[in-house]
Amino acid sequence: MLRLIVLLSLIYLPAFAAEEQVVLGLSQDRVSITANFDGSEILVFGAVKREAPIPEGPPLEVVVAVAGPSEPVTVRRKEKRFGIWVNTDSLVVDLAPSFYAVATSAPFSEVLTQTEDLRYKVSIERAIRSVGADMNIQGAQDFSEAVIRIREDEGLYSIREDTVAVDEQTLFRTSIEMPSDLTEGSYAARIFLTRGGMVVSTFETSIDVRKVGLERFLYSMSREQPIWYGLMSLAIAIAAGWGASTAFRLLREN
Repeated sequence: MLRLIVLLSLIYLPAFAAEEQVVLGLSQDRVSITANFDGSEILVFGAVKREAPIPEGPPLEVVVAVAGPSEPVTVRRKEKRFGIWVNTDSLVVDLAPSFYAVATSAPFSEVLTQTEDLRYKVSIERAIRSVGADMNIQGAQDFSEAVIRIREDEGLYSIREDTVAVDEQTLFRTSIEMPSDLTEGSYAARIFLTRGGMVVSTFETSIDVRKVGLERFLYSMSREQPIWYGLMSLAIAIAAGWGASTAFRLLREN
């Protein structure tokens, strides 16, 4: 009997999910980082496409998650010894997104079960990957929590509950605020439709974040031609110093 119930569930869920699909729109799918860039706001809006009437039961909920490029992060633990703060243990968090924001249409615990969160890795804790920690390091989980805490304080990580508006279980919209210190790369935007905490449909697109203009030129030169970049920086510093000293001298003479 148990096997029959599991089999029926596996048959039922895909069919149910196929009845509701996301049709998504973005106010912009490209963010350009310029000299005066002070952040951006991405409007995420969409609709639910159905081939049947709205299902009965729990209401439709929407989760929007936007993640920046992931990279390893070295975290060091400091302790006070002999009155001085020194680095003790260190651990490399395998992958941590440079930016991560989650918006939900209801409290997170109501829109997504722990099992579904584990499966799709939606919450901030699940989005960070830390495996293979040194067995000699106590409290290895503290290092991942430190990454989350620091980046939350910097505005790079956030979970905003009850910020996705859902109209008639068909239309939805929200906005994702992106800070000024963004990392270049492709940002994955994932949308989840859920009912009763279970994911019934998903959709994924990307947002391209790039430096443009002079910022792009300097960034590329610093990595592709570091020697010329260093010489140019030195020349600019010398010219700026000479210009400042000349200006002060002229001011004193007048």
